[in-house]
Amino acid sequence: MSPQGLPRAPLRALVYVQHLLGIGHLARITRVVAALRDQGVAVTLVKGGMPVAGFDVTGAETVQLDPVRADPGAMDTLVDAHGQPFGAERQAARRDALLATLRRTRPDIILVEAFPFGRRAMRFELLPLLEEARAGGAGLIACSIRDILQQSTKQGRAEATVELVERWFDLVLVHGDEHATPLSASFPLADRIAPRVAHTGLVGPPPGLVPIAEHAVIVSAGGGAVGAALIEAALAARPLTPWRAAPWLVLAGPAMAAVERRALDRLAGPGVEIRSFVDDLPARLAGASLSISQAGYNTVAEVMAAGVRAVLVPFEQGGETEQVTRAAGLVASGRAVVVREGDLGPAALAEAARRVGDMPVPARTAFDGAARAARLLLSRLAEKARGDARGPVA
Repeated sequence: MSPQGLPRAPLRALVYVQHLLGIGHLARITRVVAALRDQGVAVTLVKGGMPVAGFDVTGAETVQLDPVRADPGAMDTLVDAHGQPFGAERQAARRDALLATLRRTRPDIILVEAFPFGRRAMRFELLPLLEEARAGGAGLIACSIRDILQQSTKQGRAEATVELVERWFDLVLVHGDEHATPLSASFPLADRIAPRVAHTGLVGPPPGLVPIAEHAVIVSAGGGAVGAALIEAALAARPLTPWRAAPWLVLAGPAMAAVERRALDRLAGPGVEIRSFVDDLPARLAGASLSISQAGYNTVAEVMAAGVRAVLVPFEQGGETEQVTRAAGLVASGRAVVVREGDLGPAALAEAARRVGDMPVPARTAFDGAARAARLLLSRLAEKARGDARGPVA
């Protein structure tokens, strides 16, 4: 901030994202970073998860911390790329690298993805970041969360989250529609932090998709860490569907274990192409007749943007509720058919595909969530700067 209390130009933003299992958090925040760049903000994007190609933003600096992921069997446990525990010494080195980036960039805006509503395992580096940023006079500290939060059964978790928001954050960006999925629908104490909350609408692909009609059916598993069963069932269901002779594209995900990927390669028959990742998925969905996937935030946004019929298999392991809730909304709007994980199998998936094939083709949905998030960050920064310049009220 300048001595007059106004942000210097160009504005600088430090954006932190840690994906632990899937890649949805990374995909969503990358779109927000691109929107900030479109507003002329100099952005440093700090990534803490396993490196994934295809999520770089032109003109933004990227800093990759020593990568960690969640142990699929114990989501609160951090492990490295080899599945080894990420101990205190490496945690301290990551914290120091993050703080060094803060000191070097001197950002006007700090945007933290998920925390404190999630990513509590990253407190070892995020609390020091927030403390130093606040002490150093950061202009605006904000967090970025998806439309539907995972329901917590731990006593006092919501109260602890509110305390962290009130202590450290000026703004909570909720990437959803406040009429369809207000924060209060999945966070019981939303009224306590209401003055700090702003809904952006869904963050999704920009309008004007040009369809790529290479595959009739696209099966996707997000990051791929937990998607092997879905893809296996889809491949086994293929001969039972109306698209048995059409070309299929299977996206296994960059995080799928090598042994699982080899097994899928053996299952794929003629007319099935398997890839880890494509950077033009929305356009490919727009040219397809059917999407089979889980119900993660970004997948659903891309399905809606593409206007493609969808069979959704929400992720439910470990008591997860977020995807089930999101999928129910698409079913209610006539956009999808759901197969629950407990019912997943070739016959159930083929029947769902036949049912959704008889439904009208959904209209495409245009999204402005990323651009609105960028505008909200800049407007709140300006408001805060004007308030700081006026000084305390007598």
